[in-house]
Formats: sequence, structure tokens, C-alpha cells
Amino acid sequence: MKTCPFCAEDIQEAAVKCRFCGSDLTGAPAARGDVADGPRPRANSSISSTWILVIVLAGGAMLVSACVLPALLLPAVQQAREAARRTQCRNNLKQIGLALHNYHDVWGSFPPAYIADETGRPIHSWRVLILPYLGEQVLYDQYDFDEPWDGPNNSRLLGKRPPAYSCPSSDVDATSTYYAAIAGEPCIFNGDSPTKIGKITDGTSNTSMVGEVSEMGIPWMEPRDVDFDTYTNIGDPAGFSSDHSGGAFFLFADGSVQFLSEETDPDVARSLFTRAGEEMIPVW
Repeated sequence: MKTCPFCAEDIQEAAVKCRFCGSDLTGAPAARGDVADGPRPRANSSISSTWILVIVLAGGAMLVSACVLPALLLPAVQQAREAARRTQCRNNLKQIGLALHNYHDVWGSFPPAYIADETGRPIHSWRVLILPYLGEQVLYDQYDFDEPWDGPNNSRLLGKRPPAYSCPSSDVDATSTYYAAIAGEPCIFNGDSPTKIGKITDGTSNTSMVGEVSEMGIPWMEPRDVDFDTYTNIGDPAGFSSDHSGGAFFLFADGSVQFLSEETDPDVARSLFTRAGEEMIPVW
């Protein structure tokens, strides 16, 4: 047996024409090597090996892509989702602001922080009073103002929290509000006394009304808010805090929503909470 110099197939020693590739072997160059060199690889074996290598490499590339691409894309996906949640949170506060202004149009003032009983005990929250202006007239009609917010009838309504009182970034329970007012004598929400826009002499764009309270756990109907006298700083779990990194959203009296950083000077924040403090409001 000898090897065809053109296709490397094994052929008869006396062959003058290759039965595989049909090449004329007369005067053809001698094939390199002899029997001692062992059988030479066939051309189709070499081609098969090449394709196997290509397939293995392609499969490896696909496997690497399947593992690496999700890891690269995950941060971007998470950022996009958080951006959407922040937008929804901002829209919730804008909806609350619109409801407060609609209440003002009807009653001539913003609602009081609470309605008290004959002993002065707060029993109904401003969050209940604005329900009709949040598109929650049916829920408002089910509320009984003849009993406290946690009375037998009203307690059954806790699980019907309006969507506007819930932030999508929060994991607070389904009965708590994510938003509360800043309440106190110098604020718009001043006990059971309603406040007219005309009394906000610091300017509606410089006076905050409502902010995020991610960790206070206030049942949405409870007449409880952030106390101006005990306020410390943005980020305090006992006051205004947020599940959004870096700060919290606040609703201002002009209906705008602003994000205040946790680095905001506490005195600056307090000046934004007063309606008639005549403070010099710095850039914030």
C-alpha cells in the first residue's frame, strides 16, 4: 500500500490513478514517509477534527455568554426598576398634593392634622379626610366618624389602604402609610386647626407638608405624623426616612415634589417645615 500524494488516502502500490480523488499518479511526486512512519491521517479525519474543535469553541462561547451577560445586565435592570419605583413614589405624593389642594378648594383651607374628640384626643387623620379627593369616595363612605379610627367598624377598613399611601420600594405591611405630614404649631398641619394658603407667608414653594416615613409603621388611618418638636434629621427611622438611597421625597405646598438628601442640614429642613418662620432659605 502507498499513499496518494494528492488526497492522502491509502491506495494500491501499483495504482496509476487514485480511486478516491481520481488524480493521475504517473509522474506524481512521491508521498513523504514510508511504512515505518506509520499510517498517515486521512484528509476527512483532519476536517472532522477541525469541525469538532469549532463546535466545542462555539459551545464554550455560548456557555460563557449565558453566564456572564446576565451578571453584566443585572445592575442595569435593577437600576431601571428602582428608577420606576422612585417615579411611582413621586407620583403618589403629587396625587396626595392634588387631593389636598382640591380639599382646600372645597373647604377653604387644608385639612387639619386630625379631628379630636371632646377630650382633645385625636381620633381621625387628615389622610381619611382627603379620601374623596383621592378617588376613594366609596371607602370614605364606609368610614364611621362616630367612632375612633380604630373602632370596631373602622378597624375593618385598615386592609383597604389607598394605593397612593404605599411606595413600591417599601416592604411595610399592607395597613401602614408610607407618607406622613410634618405636624406642629409652626407647620401647615397644626393640630386640629386648619390652615389657609394665605397663611403660608414663607411661600408655598418653600414650605413642605408631607414626606416619606418608611420605618414609622403608622396605620394609614391613625392620626399620627412626624412631630416638628422632635424632628432630628432626614434618614431618622423615627421620622422622615426612605427606602430610596440618599434621602427622601417631600411634597411642598405648591404641589411640587422634591428630593431632600440625607446630608441636608437639619436647620435647613426645619426652616422648610415652617409656614411663616421668615427664615432665609438657603439653596438646598
